[in-house]
Amino acid sequence: MYDFVTGPLLWLTFIIFVVGLLVRLVVYIRGLDWKADRVTYRVNTSYGIKGALRSIISWLIPYKTFGWRTNPVMTVLFFIMHVGLLVTPVFLKAHNYMLYDAFGFSLPTIPDGVADLLTIGVITAVAFILLRRLALPEVRILTDWKDIVLLGITAAPFVTGFLAYHEAGNYDFWIIAHILSGEIMLIAVPFTKLSHFLLFFLSRAQLGMDFGIKRGGMKGKGFAW
Repeated sequence: MYDFVTGPLLWLTFIIFVVGLLVRLVVYIRGLDWKADRVTYRVNTSYGIKGALRSIISWLIPYKTFGWRTNPVMTVLFFIMHVGLLVTPVFLKAHNYMLYDAFGFSLPTIPDGVADLLTIGVITAVAFILLRRLALPEVRILTDWKDIVLLGITAAPFVTGFLAYHEAGNYDFWIIAHILSGEIMLIAVPFTKLSHFLLFFLSRAQLGMDFGIKRGGMKGKGFAW
């Protein structure tokens, strides 16, 4: 079982992940209304690029935008979760050992203690986000079963990985559960809201260009949309 989930199934997962994101990228770009925007974007390219970069960079910095400042607690949870989601899998020692065995190179790694803290941070943030979705009427009305399942898919690799690393019970069970849950999450990315892993940058750039050119951006600093 271990050889299968770390061999053929893992390669299939990466293929679906990469091809799926490429398809989402193409579909997004082809869906833009080029007839409406191409004239001003071509003439005012520099303003568009500045607006796109301002939008992306501002939304990557906590409390830089008005949107982040409207709900400071959720902003903290959001950044804790996303930093953990990105940093832990990429720079975990165990993952980089596997990367080196497969391809002969590895990335810089973080200490196991830091990985534990990031893992706990992700799990805690997901739990609070779930409670918020269930407790607040204005959020609950926008939540359906797919959102709940998606939070579970997001947290599962971290829960199972934490239990496997600390040998809580049957190690073989938890390590296989960890690998499978990680593969499920990667496969889900192109087909769910997790695709904002890529689409965030596209939508921020699009809105930033729009506001940087056509909605007052050329008259001043503009908004960080």
